[in-house]
Amino acid sequence: MEIKVVGPGCANCARLFELASRAVEELHIEARIEKVTGLQEIMKYTMNTPALVLNGVLKHAGKPLPSLDKVKELIQTEIR
Repeated sequence: MEIKVVGPGCANCARLFELASRAVEELHIEARIEKVTGLQEIMKYTMNTPALVLNGVLKHAGKPLPSLDKVKELIQTEIR
């Protein structure tokens, strides 16, 4: 699974990255998690940041941030 946390690198972006990392760990799945911080790359997905992209599909954008349980749910939906 490919997970991208999209945003300029703000505190909320860091928090979403942390949530995604914890979700992957707790779900015991293999995933590549990367930060997307370049403006051109961000605009490919959304203008509302931070955003969570799973396997190339935008799953969450903007505030409020999803809970850890919500991130896990989004990931589980994508791997089925």
